[in-house]
Amino acid sequence: MKCKKCGCDVLTKVDDWYKCANCGAMIFDTEIHPDDVKSPTKKIEKIEDDFHIETQNGTPVKEKDTKDEQDKKDSKEEKSKLREAIEFCIPIVAAIILAILLKSFVFANAIVPTGSMLNTIQEKDRIIASRLAYINSDPERYDIIIFAYPDDESQNYVKRVIGLPGETVEIVNGIVYVTKTDGETIQLDDSFVTNCIPEGDFGPFYVPEDSYFMLGDNRNSSWDSRYWKNKYVHKDKILGQVKFRYFPNISKIE
Repeated sequence: MKCKKCGCDVLTKVDDWYKCANCGAMIFDTEIHPDDVKSPTKKIEKIEDDFHIETQNGTPVKEKDTKDEQDKKDSKEEKSKLREAIEFCIPIVAAIILAILLKSFVFANAIVPTGSMLNTIQEKDRIIASRLAYINSDPERYDIIIFAYPDDESQNYVKRVIGLPGETVEIVNGIVYVTKTDGETIQLDDSFVTNCIPEGDFGPFYVPEDSYFMLGDNRNSSWDSRYWKNKYVHKDKILGQVKFRYFPNISKIE
């Protein structure tokens, strides 16, 4: 008989037990009543069969099972934390994507740097324009729009539509006259020009097809179609129709 713990074959008999001379382990004498299923020998053998620890690669089976279970638990916790992180990030990423899509395809916003549109739009107002306004329709006279400045398209301007495609615009003593495509000449409404009394003679300006003639509401202090080298805004360069200001207060712009 050998010690089941250390393998030593030097055992000392003590009553119904053997004591290992090397590690001191106590081993029950299985020769006592070996055929009796209720004997201490059989009970111990059953216990040893159920809970016997074998060594595999230096790691006890029970310890190995416990380590595997802990690894599985740790892996599950890591997956749970990863899922929490993903679930936390999804709404933020979705909101960013939505904001980019809205800004690119639905809204255009701008900060008005000058007083060229007083008193309709104040200097430093922050405004929002609809990019969808002209998908199925064309700009109308008196619309306020955001567009790429014809002389430098890296800049965006905000002005009011005055002349439509095919029309002729002429300013006499500050008063704007438009000859429409049917040949009728009209004096334009200037009730929105409240910051000054318009002055000066300009034109005539012949508006090309698919283009627009623009003026600022602060007529005597506006850098607009009267002074530009490229005097007209092509429809493709219009970013949207101005609808609202959102700072310093929320209000509709007309």
